[in-house]
Amino acid sequence: MIVVVGVGALGSHLVQFIRNEKVDIKVIDFDRVEQKNVMSQFHGKPGVGKNKVAALQQTMDFLFKRQIAVVSNKLVAENIDALMRRATLVVDCLDNGASRKLVQDYVREHGLPCLHGALAPGGAFGRSIWDDQFVIDSEVGAGAATCEDGEFLPFIALTAAYMARSVQLFLKDGKKVGFSISPVSAVAI
Repeated sequence: MIVVVGVGALGSHLVQFIRNEKVDIKVIDFDRVEQKNVMSQFHGKPGVGKNKVAALQQTMDFLFKRQIAVVSNKLVAENIDALMRRATLVVDCLDNGASRKLVQDYVREHGLPCLHGALAPGGAFGRSIWDDQFVIDSEVGAGAATCEDGEFLPFIALTAAYMARSVQLFLKDGKKVGFSISPVSAVAI
């Protein structure tokens, strides 16, 4: 089972891109869809006000007849073991360091493969990177938002597509290929 943690900009697009994989998908996010989210996330106007996971589940079923498991709880130390129990691959699409640290500690302790997705503020670069190479960024002095007004939607979707490719390669033969994406190039790492 693939467990996707965070279904905002990267996670919501990632889920639609891996919909054809022959594996169960579980998504975890406690947040609700806001009007501003429809500008950069794979959430439509009918989802505004709903939990992101419920809105994504409804969209995936309506558009693709693809069933996904959903958890509308915040991932915390007290529930992470129960929520990750059946995971064979974890995909971190979170946007804060404390939650990323929780996921990273868990996957390392349990020997689970984990792919992290990251977007730099202002659309400077994106990454699809496996846990053994991932270092959590400091959140001090955060830059310009990347996901607020839809300006970077194509770049967000491109980064999510590279993440989906990383997932595909891993599911096919266990190969851990990551990507570093900038507005001028994309490089396998």
